[in-house]
Amino acid sequence: MAEITAGMVKDLREKTDAPMMECKKALTEAAGDMARAEEILRVKLGSKASKAAGRVAAEGVVGLHVAGDGKLAAIVELNCETDFVAKNDDFLKFARDCAELVARHAPADVEALAALPIGSSTVEATRTELVGRIGENLSLRRFARVEAKGRIATYVHGGAKIGVVLDLIGGDDAMAKDIAMHIAAAKPVSLARDEVPPALIERERSIAAQKAADSGKPAEIVAKMVEGSVQKFLKEVTLLGQPFVKDDKQTIEQLLKTKAASIARFVLFVVGEGIEKKQVDFAAEVAAAAKQV
Repeated sequence: MAEITAGMVKDLREKTDAPMMECKKALTEAAGDMARAEEILRVKLGSKASKAAGRVAAEGVVGLHVAGDGKLAAIVELNCETDFVAKNDDFLKFARDCAELVARHAPADVEALAALPIGSSTVEATRTELVGRIGENLSLRRFARVEAKGRIATYVHGGAKIGVVLDLIGGDDAMAKDIAMHIAAAKPVSLARDEVPPALIERERSIAAQKAADSGKPAEIVAKMVEGSVQKFLKEVTLLGQPFVKDDKQTIEQLLKTKAASIARFVLFVVGEGIEKKQVDFAAEVAAAAKQV
């Protein structure tokens, strides 16, 4: 049997970036043949990626990229299973690289982004390789690309868990930054009332109607109560209607008017938003593991 030296393991790790023990196992299986060991690792890492694919990835980061002239920005959400992996340098770099690719190539959808070249590989092949190396399911969930009509402002908060891209027409850099930070804090659903999804409005109207019906008041009063609740809801979820977080005496719409500014568009990504996270009972897992010993 060929001797597997530390130097051989080191060389294979530098070539593949796979874990040290995986490199040693592959070299042993390949009887020291470096090329064969590399093939073995690719198969194993791909296998790990397949096993991880069914697991929920609700953690992760937002990756941002602003083009050199400051008139173009891209934002992506890259998910993983644990917050620990969300701090991994390779994971973070992959998120930034994907955002840069979105800015440069304007892919039509996530599938098109996955097919783009990155280095000597593709985005999808790089993702799969990272899954095998890191040991968690990773997924590119969504992205947006903003070509500014005005000025671009971006903001990332909470360890890149919240990301904002804002296109502000008029105003100044300070206002743009303030509004981007406001969006991250207040999390508006849309810019204006006519952009709020009808399903959300109907859900709020239904809840308000049920509450008002229990009041025992006349039908005409109940109708006014319902409408009042809906109007309050629309103020809370639309950016223009929200009180400015740094001065709640004025709304964002009123703030914009002070400098004759307007908002062309904003994008807000909150990592894991809408993904149902698996609730883990660690005590039960430990007990189950103990029974198998």
